[in-house]
Amino acid sequence: MIMQMRDITGPPIARVDVVRDVHHGITLDDAYRWMEADGEEFHRWLDGQARHAREHLDALPHRSGLLTRIRELGSALTRYFGLAMAADRVFALVREPDARVPVLTVTEADGASRVLFDPGTVPGDGHHAIDWYVPSPDGRRVACAVSASGSEDSSIHVIDADSGAIRETIPPTTRFAFLSWLEDSRSFVYHRYVEQRRLDSRSFLHRLGADPAQDTVVLARGLNPHIELTPQDRPFLVVPPHGEWMLAIISHGALSPWPWTGEQLSDCTVYVAPRAGLADPAACPWRLVAGAADGVTAFATSHDTLYLVSHRDAPRSRVLAVPLAVPDLSRARVVVPAGERVVETVRVVGDRLLVRDLDGGVSRVRHVPLSGGEPADLPLPVDGAILEWTTHPERPEALLLVAGWTDAPRLYRYDGETLQDTGPAPRSPVDFGDVQARTLHVPARDGTPIPLTVIHHKDLELDGDNPAVLTGEGSYGIIDLPEFRPEMLAWYERGGVYAVAHLRGGGAYGREWHEAGRGERKEATITDFIDCAEHLIALGYTRPGRLAGEGVSAGGIPTGGALVRRPELWAAMVMHVPTVNATRTEFT
Repeated sequence: MIMQMRDITGPPIARVDVVRDVHHGITLDDAYRWMEADGEEFHRWLDGQARHAREHLDALPHRSGLLTRIRELGSALTRYFGLAMAADRVFALVREPDARVPVLTVTEADGASRVLFDPGTVPGDGHHAIDWYVPSPDGRRVACAVSASGSEDSSIHVIDADSGAIRETIPPTTRFAFLSWLEDSRSFVYHRYVEQRRLDSRSFLHRLGADPAQDTVVLARGLNPHIELTPQDRPFLVVPPHGEWMLAIISHGALSPWPWTGEQLSDCTVYVAPRAGLADPAACPWRLVAGAADGVTAFATSHDTLYLVSHRDAPRSRVLAVPLAVPDLSRARVVVPAGERVVETVRVVGDRLLVRDLDGGVSRVRHVPLSGGEPADLPLPVDGAILEWTTHPERPEALLLVAGWTDAPRLYRYDGETLQDTGPAPRSPVDFGDVQARTLHVPARDGTPIPLTVIHHKDLELDGDNPAVLTGEGSYGIIDLPEFRPEMLAWYERGGVYAVAHLRGGGAYGREWHEAGRGERKEATITDFIDCAEHLIALGYTRPGRLAGEGVSAGGIPTGGALVRRPELWAAMVMHVPTVNATRTEFT
């Protein structure tokens, strides 16, 4: 199944023209610097490589049958994601197997579902796609961000949830933005850039029916003396569904926060103020709750309390609570102490706090009374991933979408006490009953156990002759969560092994795992990948002539590094848009 690199002969040879650089006393020779100019010679070489590869790949005897099976399986499952609840409605993004982009759907209280908005109906050049959406508290309207041709420079369309008609539009650019409705369901705050620039972004208050050009600036550099902003900062205003308070979330880093969900923040600064301050944004009495050094990565609110997930003095994070009226972090109450699991994010559901954990790359969930007490586990039926969750703004209810490496997504409803399985979302016609996934712990060369997930057919023989693919990234704290991919059944049916290395530099064990594979410790990401490959071989899963590596983007660091250091281990190395030379990143 895997074509060995040594069997490929005759590709076009690239010209060697060495450029020598010295960085901090270290000499580096770059033989292919000339390719950065992206000139005619480079494109001739690329075209020749593509033709050569195409000839060999097309000649593989089993390729046609494998491709047919992959397409059959890949078109079997409808994708269901982007859940949100408001009033008696459940909204979701749905992508049918033959669809180019997802559509926005709504399910009514009686169970009837319909397509509410198809971005393909938006006029203009290029194809359009939904970037994100937020329903109003009363469920009657949806603010839907739509961009053209993958630009993510969104326009916000306000859609009537009864008819699906677009009532008004706010033009770009709201790239990587957010939106928070006010309780009246007739106004919202949103973030956008000014004049296509990526500096001095602002948050605005928009009232339905008003001219967007006249929207009130509510957060901006120099607007309010209580909030300090740099030109690079992005200020987001969050209005929780209940209570008298609002939050300002200031993003300082390269990773985008999603404040409307209260998760995936990147060490942001947090302020709190009475929401009455919207009447006079320049004089609003904002109070600092947490700075970037406090390591806040997620939040949730009740009527009078702010819950913060913080990794300060807790590498795997803990949950703190402060009164919104007196938000003194130095006197915060510990709601969930630090432990072996990584605390990812939290949600308030009725009188409980729902806590989502990460346990070596697998999702777990706990709940704890808001009044205090010990967190209790809510058992999930599979060792998988909580792909997403959403809470109802008015009642104690949450929806959790859960999937595993061999388990199609299922939807669970939490009522403040228990998790109830509501069934597949939607039902998968692909049967993974003969496929198994297990997580090994590979001893790295320094003794650190590295989680390695291995997926294959249950009848696989460990004879060292199975084709195998090892993938990994190990950067930016990214977590390789379990993912159900129907098309992978074609690989397992043919005796293939798929292995995911949860490398240091990623987020399998939180901030400390990320720090253990970055900066001067980045070498660990590469050696972890090599150690996982050697472990697969030692256990008889595969052998060097049958093992391929794979990496995407920053996954080019472990794959490229492993290929250079141990070329004899690999039959092939597949690198998609890889980062392979960090010394040239700023120039390319």
